[in-house]
Amino acid sequence: MSGGFGRYLGAALAARFASEGMGMAVVLLALERTGSAAHGAFVLTAWLAPHVLAAPLAGAAAARTRRPRLFHAGALAGFTVATAALAVLLGRAPWPAVLAVAVLGGTCGPMVTGGLSSLVASLVPEGPGRDRAYGWDASTYNAAAVTAPAAVGTITALASAGPAMALLTTSGALAALLAATLPYEDPGAARPQDGPRAGLGAGLAALWRVRELRAVTSATTLAFVGVGALTTGSVLLAAELGSPGAGGVLMTAFAVGALTGSLTLGRITSVAPGRLARWAMAGTGAALAAAAFTPSVPVTAALFAVAGVCDGPLLTATLRIRSRYAPDGLRAQVFTLGAGLKLTAASAGAALVGLTAAAPAWTLLLGIAALQLAAATLHLLVGARGPVREPVTGMSAGSPTGVSGRGTPGAP
Repeated sequence: MSGGFGRYLGAALAARFASEGMGMAVVLLALERTGSAAHGAFVLTAWLAPHVLAAPLAGAAAARTRRPRLFHAGALAGFTVATAALAVLLGRAPWPAVLAVAVLGGTCGPMVTGGLSSLVASLVPEGPGRDRAYGWDASTYNAAAVTAPAAVGTITALASAGPAMALLTTSGALAALLAATLPYEDPGAARPQDGPRAGLGAGLAALWRVRELRAVTSATTLAFVGVGALTTGSVLLAAELGSPGAGGVLMTAFAVGALTGSLTLGRITSVAPGRLARWAMAGTGAALAAAAFTPSVPVTAALFAVAGVCDGPLLTATLRIRSRYAPDGLRAQVFTLGAGLKLTAASAGAALVGLTAAAPAWTLLLGIAALQLAAATLHLLVGARGPVREPVTGMSAGSPTGVSGRGTPGAP
């Protein structure tokens, strides 16, 4: 891997660490300063709500910008400034001002997820090396999901939520600094102004028209309805098993398993990414279904870990499919839109499990498992229609500029 990709991984891990820690840190800070965790939930909702709306705008802007270094570093800086502002204002300033800051920070969210991942193709040449690079990229999500909540919880317990927010702000600032050093420019590529500019709806159209993109986007969006319900479902299941505080143990087991899966199964390049995605969703569903019938927390945690291992390669496979089949000039839109749709689906899942929380916890977990199995089936059905499409090559596969044309595949 190149030095540029190493710096990219540092930026991605730091940015996603800050992002993953926000949910817990905001709620804990609100509880500490106002006595109500509900205030933190409202701020978090304002933070998450703009993601799906901002995704096409962010993707289109990333594809059109003449200064990609300034754009990406600036988006991460905006994310960081909003985090710092919330750390100062939450519980002290009028609520409209706090919510406005959260909305503005949330608009930068798509660049932390799909926006950053869209850069991998410009840093690593096409081939098995790029597939492995997406495995490493996926592992930054999983590593952040494991470490950020633990760090926030530990710092809050030892000191307060303020220093925890400061840690997230520092991590975001580090991400912005590292992003400013990445080699965005492709010396052999045309500049964005030299090529046709894609409209805001072009990315969404590509997700629908390109069969491989349609299959993975529809399937993972359905799967993430279940993923969004899993946190609350695990808490309810742990309580049903006689250990109300063990919900965090179950989710930690899932996150650690996902990190393990992304670093092992996610690095397999001999299996087609579509097939890897299907087996990942099917395996996750099967393990969660088994966990619904276990008699104790330790056995349930073990099955949650197995489910995480199965889930780990799903993101890697998804990133590989997006990179391989995104049309010329639409890579950033495809990545940011895909991430935004999944996040929105997860939010819907969290709301649905809240409405059905009175049901037996094992039935909720079975429902979550059924969504994973349904998603695998949906991918098989959608992906099986029509002739196999050749992957997109040339400039769209290796350049963040989004200019249509053909050049050296994977040019740095």
